[in-house]
Amino acid sequence: MKNYIEPGRGLWNEIAKRPEKNISMIQETVNSILEDVKKRGDEALIFYTKVLDGVKLDSFVVEKKTIKESGRFLDEKLKEAISLAASNIEKFHKAQIVPDVDVITIPGVRCTQKRLPVKRVGLYVPGGSAPLFSTVLMLGIPAKVAGCKEIVLFTPPGKQGEVNPAILYAAEYLEIKEIYTLGGAQAIGAMAYGTESINKVDKIFGPGNSYVAYAKQAICKDVAVDMFAGPSELMVIADESANPAFVAADLLSQAEHGADSQVFLVASCPTVVEKCFKEIEKQSAKLNRQKEIAGTLEKSISIIFEKRENMIEFANIYAPEHLIISTINPWGIASKIEAAGSVFIGNYSPESAGDYASGTNHTLPTGGWAKSQGGLSLDSFTHTITYQEITLEGIENLGATIEQMARAEGLEAHRNAVTIRIKK
Repeated sequence: MKNYIEPGRGLWNEIAKRPEKNISMIQETVNSILEDVKKRGDEALIFYTKVLDGVKLDSFVVEKKTIKESGRFLDEKLKEAISLAASNIEKFHKAQIVPDVDVITIPGVRCTQKRLPVKRVGLYVPGGSAPLFSTVLMLGIPAKVAGCKEIVLFTPPGKQGEVNPAILYAAEYLEIKEIYTLGGAQAIGAMAYGTESINKVDKIFGPGNSYVAYAKQAICKDVAVDMFAGPSELMVIADESANPAFVAADLLSQAEHGADSQVFLVASCPTVVEKCFKEIEKQSAKLNRQKEIAGTLEKSISIIFEKRENMIEFANIYAPEHLIISTINPWGIASKIEAAGSVFIGNYSPESAGDYASGTNHTLPTGGWAKSQGGLSLDSFTHTITYQEITLEGIENLGATIEQMARAEGLEAHRNAVTIRIKK
């Protein structure tokens, strides 16, 4: 990790920049795949699954029997853990339900707003070396709570064309029945455009690698997406009250996601940094994803700020996906945080809790997007419609105002639509 000690404000924006990477090759590859899927449909999906995943599949549909039997491959304790996590996630997202709006803005003018579920949603769940069955819960539960009628799940096939049983079990637990063994940019293309065997969706959700992330950006003109989530990020703000072993464990928990992730340690003094670095070295030696951790730490950063105000200001500039505050009076700092995907308060709040089971959603904005948007919520799975009813009394009360505004904009037909009613 690169270390800065009391850097001047002129350097903060530069330090907060995400690691650069050459995405021109990714863009070219993804655009080619998407165009091919649009033209050739299932034939293109079969081709890219064979070339990129090394699996020859004639059908991408996961059979209902396979989904139903997935539970027998899982330990009972894992099933219990999934059940408890699902319960907490459901509670938190049900609490986000808000009543419809219905107001009289002026006598005779009634305005209402109603939330409706997105009808058909596509959930992308990464597979590979870290099959994220927790993402099934994070995407599927708010979709169910919102009332989405059609929930479709896509996940990459394993080496034998199989789907990880934990992913299937989580889907079965949520009664998601339409599942496809399809990953990468080709899966995003199938969701966006539809093929002979797959109906297009109305909105796409879920994280993925750089190819999936760019594919979601590329198809925005054709279908809605949740957000442009990139590589994982974590910032820990720590002072002398922090437990160095806890801080190191949290930093490593995000570092193991992949070499394109980034972690930050914002500390109050050199002693905190030294103790945390020793713990990182000690703990990382015992972990299994050494390559991913080493790649992340190579471009990660520690910064020493003696003043809390500087810690807070820098955190708001970086706008991390995850922010852990391990300090004296952590809520005092948290109350001044204006840009973060999800905030974890105190020494006993690991980021892993949000990833799995506390109840909040782990699909969060990265790359600084936390300055302008939040993580996945119940609202993500709904859309709103507004209604207005204007009575004779209402048009008489509001008409002159509309006429004046329409005339000022030079839109006579707009004005006349009111005038003709008042005259009648």
